[in-house]
Amino acid sequence: MSLLELFYMGGIEFMSLITLVELISFICIGVVIFTLSTRKSLSGRLTKVYLPAILFTGSLAFILGILGQIIGLYGAMIAIEQIGSVSQAMLAGGLKVSSITTLYGFVCLILSGTGWFLLRTWTINRQA
Repeated sequence: MSLLELFYMGGIEFMSLITLVELISFICIGVVIFTLSTRKSLSGRLTKVYLPAILFTGSLAFILGILGQIIGLYGAMIAIEQIGSVSQAMLAGGLKVSSITTLYGFVCLILSGTGWFLLRTWTINRQA
């Protein structure tokens, strides 16, 4: 199964929104890297704006992934209620699909958190 298939299975609305939020995180990471590589130190304003923004956007991606899963599960429960009964295999498949957004958001959080940690360490070492 390709990543693109997983992207569509997870729901294009939430997966696109999570991707957009993570792109914002990567842009913030790029700004901090560019600034640190061209200057001696990162100004206080950039430190107070960009570093927290990196961590926030990663957390937001994870929260959006959980929200996508909850909305997907809610829709599935409505469908099960209308149908009456479903097989265990169908239920397991639905749970598997609903967890795609949460896993994607979690990966985004790991990437943003790692970027935040490394840049924060680089910033502290530069100021010392």
